[in-house]
Amino acid sequence: MESLHPRIRLLWVAQAAIGAVIVGLIATGVDSQLRELPVAIPVGAALVVLLLGVAYAVLLYGRWRFELQEDSLYLERGVITFVETSVPFVRVQHVDTRFGPIERLLGLSSLVVYTAGSRNADVRVPGLTPERARTLQDTLRDLAVESEGDDAV
Repeated sequence: MESLHPRIRLLWVAQAAIGAVIVGLIATGVDSQLRELPVAIPVGAALVVLLLGVAYAVLLYGRWRFELQEDSLYLERGVITFVETSVPFVRVQHVDTRFGPIERLLGLSSLVVYTAGSRNADVRVPGLTPERARTLQDTLRDLAVESEGDDAV
């Protein structure tokens, strides 16, 4: 089983920090309307969100794994709810590599595997180096082509 690049924790912490700022601003707005709350409440709310986000990032990193198996891409992830996903190569429609602005800054990318199916028929593997994402993209594409004649069930 492969794990994600350690810098993904920085991305998740950055997302938690953005959430903390938003919560702090909302709490400040509520505080300005009520004029009764101490200043510590907005700051405390932001700190709680930030601390929970950091804890979540650390725990999620420790539980995020993926593996190319004989006939599928297998993923394990989750903190509160643990999710195991197996994507048969025969179900793979196409594969994208994504580089968001913060990901690019951290030298990371995500692999998105689109599958045949209904809503939310895609699987995302975050926290890969661009080289690893491209290699995995090429491998999945080749395996999907090889399995075209197989039955998906």
